[in-house]
Amino acid sequence: MSHEHVSYLELLARGAGTEAYDRPVLLARASGAGPEALAELEEAKQLALRVRAELEGRRRREAELSALFATAHDLAGLRDLDAVLRAIVQRARSLLGTEVAYLSLNDPTAGDTYMRVTEGSVSARFQQVRLGMGEGLGGLVAQTARPYVTDDYFEDPRFQHTRTIDAAVRDEGLVAILGVPLSLGSQVIGVLFAADRRARVFEREQVALLASFAAHAAVAIDTANLLAETRSALAELERANDIIREHSAVIERASEVHDRLSELVLHGGGVHDVADAVSEVLGGTVEFTETGAGAARRAGGHAVREGDDWVAAVSAGGETLGALVLHGQPELDPVDQRTLERAALVTSLLLLARRSAGEAEQRVRGELLDDLLDAPDRDRGLLRERAARLRTDSEAPHVVLAARIDRAAGDAADPDAGSRESADRQRLWSAASHLAATRHGLASARDGGTVLLLPLGPGERAADLARQTARSLGGTLREPVTVGASAPVRTLLDRPDQVAVAYQEARRCLDALVLLHRSGQGAAAEDLGFLGLLLADGRDIDGFVGRTIGQVVAYDRRRGTELVRTLDAYFASGMSPARTKDELHVHVNTVAQRLERVGRLLGPDWQSPARALEIQLALRLHALSDAVTGT
Repeated sequence: MSHEHVSYLELLARGAGTEAYDRPVLLARASGAGPEALAELEEAKQLALRVRAELEGRRRREAELSALFATAHDLAGLRDLDAVLRAIVQRARSLLGTEVAYLSLNDPTAGDTYMRVTEGSVSARFQQVRLGMGEGLGGLVAQTARPYVTDDYFEDPRFQHTRTIDAAVRDEGLVAILGVPLSLGSQVIGVLFAADRRARVFEREQVALLASFAAHAAVAIDTANLLAETRSALAELERANDIIREHSAVIERASEVHDRLSELVLHGGGVHDVADAVSEVLGGTVEFTETGAGAARRAGGHAVREGDDWVAAVSAGGETLGALVLHGQPELDPVDQRTLERAALVTSLLLLARRSAGEAEQRVRGELLDDLLDAPDRDRGLLRERAARLRTDSEAPHVVLAARIDRAAGDAADPDAGSRESADRQRLWSAASHLAATRHGLASARDGGTVLLLPLGPGERAADLARQTARSLGGTLREPVTVGASAPVRTLLDRPDQVAVAYQEARRCLDALVLLHRSGQGAAAEDLGFLGLLLADGRDIDGFVGRTIGQVVAYDRRRGTELVRTLDAYFASGMSPARTKDELHVHVNTVAQRLERVGRLLGPDWQSPARALEIQLALRLHALSDAVTGT
């Protein structure tokens, strides 16, 4: 081997630049080598340069594969989406040798595109720019779902230039830009860019490399948003390796799920047990939902695909009870579809069984409440035992609530009016029974509506419970439900007859709400001021006075002032401060100061007609109470 050949090997070994390969030829020519030797040396040089290019290409491909492997590793242990996207953009910039790389995402809510990650950018305007959909080179990439490259951005007429984007690109100093789409299926969700501040030509391999990074970025975004679907996609790729084994396995799965569902039915399993069993066998995630069965219901019992999910309606006797939804298996084998449908059928059987048991319990609860209302002289020990079996705390304070769906008066000749009212009562009773069961109370259908007996929570008032019940029942039935509440019944079984008395009070409160055009609301007598005092069977005078002027009375007692006396004189004089000061023999400023104090205690609307009427009634009752007690 000649000395010159050894020189080329040394150059290859140390990775010298291409200009160094001219040196052996120059030295040989300078030393007087003949044409034949120079030709041989030139041939060796070209061979060495080809070897160098091959080695360089392999090193580049090795670096690219290493970067792609590192990116895949990042995705496998995804914890922070921003960190993964930053790593992708950094690697793309490094391997393509560009000055800048960045990634933009579409914002469907705002209807525009925004910068998510930038690397090498120095312009704050560029880093924060938001663009309308379809603008700039990125808009062209998003519209066509294909890569686009421009050697000179400002001279390229193929895409829509705007003042905003041109200003941002000019501020960053970009000239050559390559953009590739970030796609999820057929949808472009963003664009990955590599750019230089000088004119350059991007090679086909560089476009392909950036597209690979864009694919990783799209996967990272999809993984962060839909981890279950990503696991499903990976499972699908694995199953694609052995189709024959998969078809064999799906038959085994069908057999397994059949055995497990049969066991669940025999041993009293629940809906979630069915979902867990099917999830494990089918390799996805199955959930039961009471909504979202539209397309599956129309499919007549067959599982249907909705997006990347499979849905099977859960129905019985023409009634849709919900749906089983399988996530994470967009390509479902027909046998697995039948498995999902069979699971939906088993779910409907379990739901019907649970409904039957629930309705039986609701009837028992209704019977106990009927006895408290209609036969309070029943044996108290027996009543207490029945209440304990239903987990009703007979020692806790309870409130009786009367609930009703109040519809506008319709055509009396309407043949369907009666059936609608009957259906309304049934729906209301069903919703009230469920609410009573969850709160350890009782419910029964009565007088065209429903009566509930619910325990009061710590610090809860009857009015609070009435409003909560109206909201809960109205939300369940999706139409207004009016609820009137009684005063609290302290113990249920010491005087069972007080439940019937409380029910009459609740009904009077319900009727008052309708007369006051407050249908769809909940209230107790304490909410209705002196009207509530008239409605309440116990005539809680002290409670009414306390709620209305109690703060003024307490202030007088603490401070020795005469705010109550001033209020009496103020109303007696026709709410005239001038006549009030003559009645009290004080200066008019004193009257104004006292009335200002009253306003702070009672609120700024205390002189409104409705409040003023209640306050005057409370003053009269307070005066009568003082006269009786001698205070």
